[in-house]
Amino acid sequence: MKYRTRLSLAAALATAVIGSANAAPLTYKVDESHTYPRFSYSHLGYSTQLSSFSKTTGTVVYDAEAKTAAVDITIDMTSVNTGFADFNDHIQGADFLDTKQFPTATFKSSKVVFEGDKPQSIEGTLTIKGISKPVTLAVTSFQAMPHPMQNKPAIGANAHTTVKRSDFKADKHAPYVSDELRIDIALEAVAP
Repeated sequence: MKYRTRLSLAAALATAVIGSANAAPLTYKVDESHTYPRFSYSHLGYSTQLSSFSKTTGTVVYDAEAKTAAVDITIDMTSVNTGFADFNDHIQGADFLDTKQFPTATFKSSKVVFEGDKPQSIEGTLTIKGISKPVTLAVTSFQAMPHPMQNKPAIGANAHTTVKRSDFKADKHAPYVSDELRIDIALEAVAP
């Protein structure tokens, strides 16, 4: 009986060791058709305006067992969508996004803070118009599960942060058009 107990314990220990040795972080590719960075701001105090970007690429490296993650996102700033074609062109000018000189913005994480099994915040560097500033994204939802249509591991999250346009030299018309800008991102990513 003692021999069987020892053998069972040894087998369980070997399985745990092999399992943890085989467990590795997965790299997920951003699903461009389901990832939307958005920004909102007060327009003259009349309303909150909401705009988005339609082209986003990047990767998320996620290890569920180790509770670690790394995020690397690139946004095509020329894909801005304000809902009005003339304003799309206007906002790409030098006073705002200056997409001729800086066609992309990036976010690279430096630390992902977990609470239990889920990320709660993502600290990193946001670069817009060649200017890099530290930001913290608050994660409001997170899901990791096999994609029901693609049969591959997938993750999804919603997160937000607030920045000042003046920090990125994009503050024309402030304070009438608010300097404070809320950035939200809905992200989905699938492992290859």
